[in-house]
Amino acid sequence: MDPDELYTLRSQYWLGQYSLCIDEGKSIARRPMSVDLKAEREEFVLRAQLALGQYDRVINEAESPNSSVAIRALGLHAKYLATANDVDARQSVIETIQGFLNDPDASNSSSLQLTACNIFLTHGEMMKEALQCVHLGMTMEHLAVCLQIYIKIDRLDLAENNLMLMKQADEDSTLAQLCKAYLSIAHGSSRADDAIYALSHLSEQYGPSPMLLNCMAVANIVAKRYDAAEINLNDALQEEPGNADALVNLLVCSHHTGKKAQIGNILQKLQVNHPDHPFVLGLGRVEGAFDREAVKYSVSA
Repeated sequence: MDPDELYTLRSQYWLGQYSLCIDEGKSIARRPMSVDLKAEREEFVLRAQLALGQYDRVINEAESPNSSVAIRALGLHAKYLATANDVDARQSVIETIQGFLNDPDASNSSSLQLTACNIFLTHGEMMKEALQCVHLGMTMEHLAVCLQIYIKIDRLDLAENNLMLMKQADEDSTLAQLCKAYLSIAHGSSRADDAIYALSHLSEQYGPSPMLLNCMAVANIVAKRYDAAEINLNDALQEEPGNADALVNLLVCSHHTGKKAQIGNILQKLQVNHPDHPFVLGLGRVEGAFDREAVKYSVSA
Protein backbone atom coordinates (compact mmCIF):
# COMPACT_ATOMS: atom_id res chain seq x y z
CA MET A 1 0.00 0.00 0.00
CA ASP A 2 1.30 3.47 -0.90
CA PRO A 3 2.21 5.51 2.23
CA ASP A 4 0.34 8.45 0.68
CA GLU A 5 -2.86 6.58 1.57
CA LEU A 6 -2.84 8.79 4.69
CA TYR A 7 -2.16 12.02 2.76
CA THR A 8 -5.72 13.31 3.07
CA LEU A 9 -5.95 12.29 6.73
CA ARG A 10 -2.76 14.15 7.61
CA SER A 11 -3.71 17.22 5.61
CA GLN A 12 -7.13 17.45 7.22
CA TYR A 13 -5.57 17.33 10.66
CA TRP A 14 -2.85 19.89 9.87
CA LEU A 15 -5.41 22.30 8.42
CA GLY A 16 -7.76 22.06 11.40
CA GLN A 17 -10.45 19.94 9.71
CA TYR A 18 -10.66 17.70 12.76
CA SER A 19 -14.12 16.21 12.26
CA LEU A 20 -13.28 15.38 8.64
CA CYS A 21 -9.99 13.85 9.82
CA ILE A 22 -11.86 11.53 12.21
CA ASP A 23 -14.31 10.55 9.48
CA GLU A 24 -11.46 9.87 7.06
CA GLY A 25 -9.69 7.76 9.69
CA LYS A 26 -12.81 5.65 10.15
CA SER A 27 -13.39 5.26 6.42
CA ILE A 28 -9.90 3.86 5.76
CA ALA A 29 -9.69 1.74 8.92
CA ARG A 30 -10.60 -1.51 7.15
CA ARG A 31 -8.22 -1.06 4.25
CA PRO A 32 -5.11 -3.25 4.21
CA MET A 33 -2.05 -1.32 5.33
CA SER A 34 1.23 -1.79 7.13
CA VAL A 35 1.46 -1.88 10.93
CA ASP A 36 3.20 1.52 10.94
CA LEU A 37 0.47 3.14 8.85
CA LYS A 38 -2.24 1.64 11.04
CA ALA A 39 -0.53 3.11 14.09
CA GLU A 40 -0.17 6.49 12.40
CA ARG A 41 -3.84 6.48 11.38
CA GLU A 42 -4.87 5.77 14.98
CA GLU A 43 -2.64 8.53 16.31
CA PHE A 44 -4.04 11.15 13.95
CA VAL A 45 -7.61 10.20 14.84
CA LEU A 46 -6.80 10.57 18.54
CA ARG A 47 -5.02 13.87 17.92
CA ALA A 48 -8.11 15.15 16.12
CA GLN A 49 -10.30 14.05 19.04
CA LEU A 50 -7.89 15.86 21.36
CA ALA A 51 -8.21 19.04 19.29
CA LEU A 52 -12.02 18.79 19.54
CA GLY A 53 -11.82 18.52 23.33
CA GLN A 54 -12.85 14.86 23.45
CA TYR A 55 -10.38 14.18 26.25
CA ASP A 56 -12.16 11.19 27.81
CA ARG A 57 -12.04 9.24 24.54
CA VAL A 58 -8.30 9.80 24.20
CA ILE A 59 -7.63 8.93 27.85
CA ASN A 60 -9.67 5.73 27.60
CA GLU A 61 -7.79 4.64 24.49
CA ALA A 62 -4.43 5.42 26.13
CA GLU A 63 -5.29 3.28 29.16
CA SER A 64 -5.59 0.16 27.02
CA PRO A 65 -2.98 -2.44 28.12
CA ASN A 66 -1.60 -2.70 24.57
CA SER A 67 -1.31 1.01 23.88
CA SER A 68 1.98 2.24 22.44
CA VAL A 69 4.13 4.95 24.02
CA ALA A 70 2.82 7.37 21.38
CA ILE A 71 -0.80 6.68 22.41
CA ARG A 72 0.07 6.89 26.11
CA ALA A 73 1.69 10.26 25.46
CA LEU A 74 -1.50 11.48 23.80
CA GLY A 75 -3.41 10.25 26.85
CA LEU A 76 -1.13 12.38 29.03
CA HIS A 77 -1.77 15.38 26.79
CA ALA A 78 -5.51 14.82 27.21
CA LYS A 79 -5.12 14.61 30.99
CA TYR A 80 -3.11 17.84 30.95
CA LEU A 81 -5.76 19.71 28.96
CA ALA A 82 -8.59 18.26 31.06
CA THR A 83 -7.09 19.51 34.36
CA ALA A 84 -6.91 23.24 33.71
CA ASN A 85 -7.38 24.19 37.36
CA ASP A 86 -5.21 21.47 38.91
CA VAL A 87 -1.58 22.59 39.08
CA ASP A 88 -0.40 19.37 40.73
CA ALA A 89 -2.08 17.17 38.11
CA ARG A 90 -0.50 19.16 35.31
CA GLN A 91 2.91 19.01 36.92
CA SER A 92 2.51 15.25 37.26
CA VAL A 93 1.88 15.04 33.51
CA ILE A 94 5.02 17.07 32.81
CA GLU A 95 7.12 14.78 35.01
CA THR A 96 5.66 11.63 33.44
CA ILE A 97 6.27 12.82 29.88
CA GLN A 98 9.82 13.79 30.81
CA GLY A 99 10.26 10.26 32.14
CA PHE A 100 9.16 8.90 28.76
CA LEU A 101 11.72 11.11 27.02
CA ASN A 102 14.47 9.85 29.32
CA ASP A 103 13.60 6.21 28.60
CA PRO A 104 15.98 4.89 25.89
CA ASP A 105 13.32 2.46 24.67
CA ALA A 106 10.73 5.21 24.18
CA SER A 107 12.62 8.41 23.46
CA ASN A 108 13.17 7.65 19.76
CA SER A 109 9.44 7.74 19.05
CA SER A 110 8.84 10.72 16.75
CA SER A 111 5.19 10.83 17.89
CA LEU A 112 6.25 11.01 21.53
CA GLN A 113 8.65 13.84 20.73
CA LEU A 114 5.91 15.85 18.99
CA THR A 115 3.37 15.30 21.76
CA ALA A 116 5.89 16.20 24.47
CA CYS A 117 6.80 19.35 22.53
CA ASN A 118 3.15 20.41 22.35
CA ILE A 119 2.64 19.78 26.06
CA PHE A 120 5.71 21.84 26.95
CA LEU A 121 4.57 24.70 24.70
CA THR A 122 1.14 24.69 26.31
CA HIS A 123 2.65 24.60 29.80
CA GLY A 124 4.60 27.80 29.23
CA GLU A 125 8.18 28.74 30.14
CA MET A 126 9.38 25.45 28.63
CA MET A 127 10.35 26.71 25.18
CA LYS A 128 13.85 25.27 25.47
CA GLU A 129 12.53 21.82 26.42
CA ALA A 130 9.98 21.97 23.58
CA LEU A 131 12.67 22.84 21.04
CA GLN A 132 14.91 20.04 22.30
CA CYS A 133 12.15 17.56 21.47
CA VAL A 134 12.01 18.46 17.78
CA HIS A 135 15.11 20.36 16.63
CA LEU A 136 16.97 17.21 15.53
CA GLY A 137 13.94 15.53 13.94
CA MET A 138 13.75 15.29 10.16
CA THR A 139 10.08 14.41 9.65
CA MET A 140 7.94 17.13 8.07
CA GLU A 141 6.06 17.61 11.34
CA HIS A 142 9.28 18.00 13.33
CA LEU A 143 10.50 20.62 10.87
CA ALA A 144 7.13 22.40 10.91
CA VAL A 145 6.84 22.59 14.69
CA CYS A 146 10.47 23.65 14.97
CA LEU A 147 9.82 26.40 12.41
CA GLN A 148 6.89 27.68 14.46
CA ILE A 149 9.05 27.80 17.59
CA TYR A 150 11.72 29.75 15.72
CA ILE A 151 9.06 32.25 14.64
CA LYS A 152 7.87 32.51 18.24
CA ILE A 153 11.38 33.37 19.47
CA ASP A 154 11.93 35.77 16.55
CA ARG A 155 14.58 33.70 14.78
CA LEU A 156 13.23 34.04 11.28
CA ASP A 157 16.61 33.11 9.83
CA LEU A 158 16.41 29.66 11.42
CA ALA A 159 12.77 29.36 10.40
CA GLU A 160 13.80 30.07 6.79
CA ASN A 161 16.35 27.26 7.01
CA ASN A 162 13.67 24.84 8.17
CA LEU A 163 11.32 25.90 5.41
CA MET A 164 14.09 25.25 2.89
CA LEU A 165 14.50 21.71 4.26
CA MET A 166 10.76 21.16 4.01
CA LYS A 167 10.71 22.35 0.40
CA GLN A 168 13.60 20.06 -0.44
CA ALA A 169 11.64 17.13 0.97
CA ASP A 170 8.29 18.02 -0.66
CA GLU A 171 7.67 21.58 -1.81
CA ASP A 172 4.02 20.93 -2.65
CA SER A 173 3.15 19.25 0.65
CA THR A 174 0.40 20.70 2.81
CA LEU A 175 2.76 21.40 5.69
CA ALA A 176 5.33 23.15 3.48
CA GLN A 177 2.61 25.42 2.06
CA LEU A 178 1.20 26.13 5.52
CA CYS A 179 4.61 26.92 7.00
CA LYS A 180 5.42 29.15 4.04
CA ALA A 181 2.30 31.15 4.94
CA TYR A 182 3.29 31.31 8.63
CA LEU A 183 6.72 32.63 7.76
CA SER A 184 5.35 35.13 5.24
CA ILE A 185 3.06 36.54 7.95
CA ALA A 186 5.98 36.74 10.38
CA HIS A 187 7.94 38.84 7.85
CA GLY A 188 5.21 41.47 7.90
CA SER A 189 3.20 43.41 5.34
CA SER A 190 5.76 42.98 2.55
CA ARG A 191 4.93 39.28 2.30
CA ALA A 192 1.34 39.22 3.55
CA ASP A 193 -0.03 38.72 0.03
CA ASP A 194 2.10 35.57 -0.35
CA ALA A 195 0.52 34.19 2.82
CA ILE A 196 -3.01 35.04 1.68
CA TYR A 197 -2.41 33.35 -1.67
CA ALA A 198 -1.06 30.15 -0.07
CA LEU A 199 -3.84 30.01 2.53
CA SER A 200 -6.55 30.68 -0.05
CA HIS A 201 -5.20 27.83 -2.18
CA LEU A 202 -5.31 25.43 0.78
CA SER A 203 -8.80 26.62 1.68
CA GLU A 204 -10.04 26.00 -1.86
CA GLN A 205 -8.48 22.54 -1.86
CA TYR A 206 -9.61 21.32 1.57
CA GLY A 207 -12.32 23.73 2.67
CA PRO A 208 -12.15 26.74 5.01
CA SER A 209 -11.55 25.54 8.57
CA PRO A 210 -11.60 27.96 11.53
CA MET A 211 -7.82 27.58 11.72
CA LEU A 212 -7.31 28.54 8.06
CA LEU A 213 -9.76 31.43 8.36
CA ASN A 214 -7.89 32.70 11.43
CA CYS A 215 -4.60 32.51 9.55
CA MET A 216 -6.06 34.42 6.61
CA ALA A 217 -7.44 37.01 9.03
CA VAL A 218 -4.01 37.50 10.61
CA ALA A 219 -2.45 37.91 7.15
CA ASN A 220 -5.08 40.52 6.30
CA ILE A 221 -4.50 42.31 9.61
CA VAL A 222 -0.77 42.43 8.85
CA ALA A 223 -1.63 43.86 5.43
CA LYS A 224 -3.96 46.37 7.16
CA ARG A 225 -7.00 44.99 5.35
CA TYR A 226 -9.19 45.02 8.42
CA ASP A 227 -12.52 44.67 6.61
CA ALA A 228 -11.30 41.50 4.88
CA ALA A 229 -9.97 40.20 8.21
CA GLU A 230 -13.35 40.78 9.88
CA ILE A 231 -15.07 38.77 7.14
CA ASN A 232 -12.60 35.90 7.71
CA LEU A 233 -13.19 36.00 11.45
CA ASN A 234 -16.98 36.15 11.24
CA ASP A 235 -16.81 33.14 8.91
CA ALA A 236 -14.61 31.34 11.45
CA LEU A 237 -17.08 32.09 14.24
CA GLN A 238 -19.92 30.85 12.07
CA GLU A 239 -18.01 27.60 11.55
CA GLU A 240 -17.17 27.33 15.25
CA PRO A 241 -19.09 29.70 17.54
CA GLY A 242 -16.91 30.94 20.38
CA ASN A 243 -13.61 30.02 18.70
CA ALA A 244 -11.03 31.60 21.02
CA ASP A 245 -8.46 32.55 18.40
CA ALA A 246 -11.14 34.16 16.22
CA LEU A 247 -12.31 36.23 19.20
CA VAL A 248 -8.75 37.36 19.96
CA ASN A 249 -8.14 38.33 16.36
CA LEU A 250 -11.51 40.08 16.18
CA LEU A 251 -10.55 42.05 19.28
CA VAL A 252 -7.35 43.15 17.52
CA CYS A 253 -9.37 44.09 14.43
CA SER A 254 -11.80 46.09 16.54
CA HIS A 255 -8.92 47.97 18.13
CA HIS A 256 -7.49 48.95 14.74
CA THR A 257 -10.89 50.00 13.36
CA GLY A 258 -11.84 51.97 16.48
CA LYS A 259 -14.81 49.80 17.48
CA LYS A 260 -14.33 50.37 21.19
CA ALA A 261 -17.78 49.19 22.23
CA GLN A 262 -17.13 45.81 20.64
CA ILE A 263 -13.80 45.32 22.42
CA GLY A 264 -15.31 45.06 25.90
CA ASN A 265 -17.89 42.53 24.75
CA ILE A 266 -15.29 40.33 23.07
CA LEU A 267 -12.95 40.54 26.04
CA GLN A 268 -15.72 39.46 28.41
CA LYS A 269 -16.47 36.43 26.22
CA LEU A 270 -12.81 35.44 26.25
CA GLN A 271 -12.41 35.83 30.00
CA VAL A 272 -15.59 33.87 30.78
CA ASN A 273 -15.33 31.09 28.19
CA HIS A 274 -11.58 30.80 27.64
CA PRO A 275 -9.84 31.73 30.92
CA ASP A 276 -6.81 29.54 30.08
CA HIS A 277 -6.18 31.00 26.62
CA PRO A 278 -2.63 32.45 26.38
CA PHE A 279 -4.02 35.88 25.47
CA VAL A 280 -6.27 35.99 28.54
CA LEU A 281 -3.51 34.74 30.83
CA GLY A 282 -1.04 37.26 29.38
CA LEU A 283 -3.53 40.09 29.80
CA GLY A 284 -4.07 39.06 33.42
CA ARG A 285 -0.33 39.20 34.07
CA VAL A 286 -0.04 42.66 32.52
CA GLU A 287 -3.04 43.98 34.47
CA GLY A 288 -1.61 42.53 37.68
CA ALA A 289 1.77 44.15 37.06
CA PHE A 290 0.08 47.50 36.34
CA ASP A 291 -1.97 47.31 39.52
CA ARG A 292 1.13 46.53 41.60
CA GLU A 293 2.98 49.50 40.13
CA ALA A 294 -0.04 51.79 40.53
CA VAL A 295 -0.11 51.13 44.27
CA LYS A 296 3.42 52.57 44.55
CA TYR A 297 2.24 55.90 43.19
CA SER A 298 -1.13 56.11 44.89
CA VAL A 299 -1.70 59.24 46.95
CA SER A 300 -3.34 58.92 50.34
CA ALA A 301 -6.39 61.07 50.90
